[in-house]
Amino acid sequence: MMLLAVVFGTMAIFAGQRYLDRQSSRFREVQLVPKAAPTQTIVVAALPLKFGVEVTRQHLREIAWPEGSVPKGAFAKIEDLLDGKTRRVALAALEENEPVLKAKVTGPGQRGSLAAVIQQGMKAVTVRVNDINGVAGFVLPGERVDVLLVRNLERTEAYSDVLLQNVKVLAVDQLADESSDKPALAKAVTVEVTTADAQKLTLAGSVGTLALALRSAGVAERENARRIGVEDLSRPPEAVQLPAVLASAPVEEGPRSRMVGVSRGMKRQEYSVPVYGGPVRAETHTASTVPPKS
Repeated sequence: MMLLAVVFGTMAIFAGQRYLDRQSSRFREVQLVPKAAPTQTIVVAALPLKFGVEVTRQHLREIAWPEGSVPKGAFAKIEDLLDGKTRRVALAALEENEPVLKAKVTGPGQRGSLAAVIQQGMKAVTVRVNDINGVAGFVLPGERVDVLLVRNLERTEAYSDVLLQNVKVLAVDQLADESSDKPALAKAVTVEVTTADAQKLTLAGSVGTLALALRSAGVAERENARRIGVEDLSRPPEAVQLPAVLASAPVEEGPRSRMVGVSRGMKRQEYSVPVYGGPVRAETHTASTVPPKS
C-alpha cells in the first residue's frame, strides 16, 4: 500500500506539473500575439505609372490598410476613382503598391496638362536658357533654383542681380515628369511664381539675360544678396560679401533715382535721374527761384 501510494503520488505530481506548464505557455502566447488593428481598403497602383498616363482599372487595385494611418486624399474603392464616364490622368509618377492620392491624379475629366500641377494662386512662366545659363541641363522638374538677371549697359558698366529665390521648376522644355533623373540640354525652363514675379521675369527677359542657379536639395532660406558690378570682379571674395550687420538686418530699398538741380538764369528746376549703382534714397527738393547775385 505504501508503495502504491508513492507511485500514484509521483504520477499525480508529474501530471499536475505538465498541466500547469501547458496553461502557462498558452497564456504567454495569448499575451504575445497583438490584436489585429482595424483596417479599411484603399486604392494603390498595381503597375508603375508615369506623368501624363491615363489611369485605367488595370493600373489599380485595392488593398487593406490600417485605419488609423490612411494617407490624406486616398481613395477607398476603385469606383471612387473611376466611375466609367470620366478619365483620370497621373500628375506624378507612381510606383507599384503606392497609394493613389487626389493630388497625384487629375480631377474627373481634367486633362493631364501642366495647368493641373500649378498650385492655387501661382502662375507658370517660361524662361529661355541655353547650355550655360541653364546649369548645363542639370535642372530637372521639381527642383528649386534662383533666377539671376545680367545687364550690360555699356562695355564698362554691367551688373548682376538675384532677381528671384527658391523658385520651383515645373518643366524643362516639354518634360514635366518629376521622376526624370537624366540631365538634358534645354532651351526653356518653366517655373512656378506669383503674378508679381511673373511680371518681373517677363520684363527682365526683355532688358537683360536671365540665368539659373541650382539650389541644394532641401535649402529654402533666402539670402541677402547684393548687386555685383564690373568693379567687384577684381575684388577678393570676402570684400564682395555683405558685412555681418547688413546681412542680418533687412535692407530698405528706396527709389533708384536722385534729384539733380539745374539753374537757368534766375530759375532753378529739379530733374529725377536714375541711378544704376544700387538702391538709394531719393532727395526731396522743390523748384525754387534763385535771386540774382549782387
